[in-house]
Amino acid sequence: MTGTDVRCVRWTRRHVLDVEGWSRDEIYMLLEQARHMEDLLSRPIKKVPALRGKLAVNLFFENSTRTRVSFELAEKMLSADVVNWSSSGSSTAKGETLRDTAWTLEAMGADVVVIRHGAVGAASYLASKLKRAVVMNAGDGAHAHPTQCLLDLYTAWKHLGDLEGKRVAIVGDVEHSRVARSDIIGFRTLGCQVTLSGPSTLMPFQVDHLGVQYERDVRRATEGADVIYLLRIQRERQQDGLFPSVDEYHRFWGATEELVREVNPKALVMHPGPINRGVEIESALADGENSVILEQVRSGVAVRMALLYLCAGGVA
Repeated sequence: MTGTDVRCVRWTRRHVLDVEGWSRDEIYMLLEQARHMEDLLSRPIKKVPALRGKLAVNLFFENSTRTRVSFELAEKMLSADVVNWSSSGSSTAKGETLRDTAWTLEAMGADVVVIRHGAVGAASYLASKLKRAVVMNAGDGAHAHPTQCLLDLYTAWKHLGDLEGKRVAIVGDVEHSRVARSDIIGFRTLGCQVTLSGPSTLMPFQVDHLGVQYERDVRRATEGADVIYLLRIQRERQQDGLFPSVDEYHRFWGATEELVREVNPKALVMHPGPINRGVEIESALADGENSVILEQVRSGVAVRMALLYLCAGGVA
């Protein structure tokens, strides 16, 4: 299905900080491992002892529900001991630096550290300070969200097979989206043609340097697309004057069942969540047969299990 015998690929990555620099073979190796993990999750007894005796610390400096819970489930399904560390009420709220936090985690014997932080490069910085622990980036500023990208690739791959030559349309606030940046890199690495659409005020400067096309008109952008990927619109951007109103946004760029029927009735509709119903997507489409949004959530656990298994070691 991939054109590559992933059994011949050797996994050498210690951390998961970004998908930039990953090879096609590495990604497909991860996807194959995720499929194995998804098979495990379908069994009556879902737990395996791959990370038994290892300590995973989830360090979230930004609010999160889906990503944090997904990582926690993945860690527990691999039998790791799990500690959730929230910045609220912690020493970091009292002025402790990220470097001090890293040293504290090292002293506690953490084997895996999952971090979400508002500062670009926070995960890479933490990885540079930890001598033994594996670091997983759960999102750093508007820079990267590698595990979201990989679960998106996994979801698309399960439906479409080899992604070489497939067409992907990403619609919405690309400029402020770490998901968009990672997904552009990931889909392009697997040979997809990527087109962006949305208000020009929500597009990055010199978008052609990303190796993608920009089409303001959403119908032209999504025409024949195999994947229509909708980004969450952050309502605070309206206050910044980057688009006039959510009603206008939905009128020009909101995805509807009618749009999908016109451009490709078989297109996969994806969204990283949480959804703003009636803004970037209408409810009928979000809940319809083209939507794989809930499948993305399910895929997230399997993909994160695969990453933890490959990076932190163990026998599944």
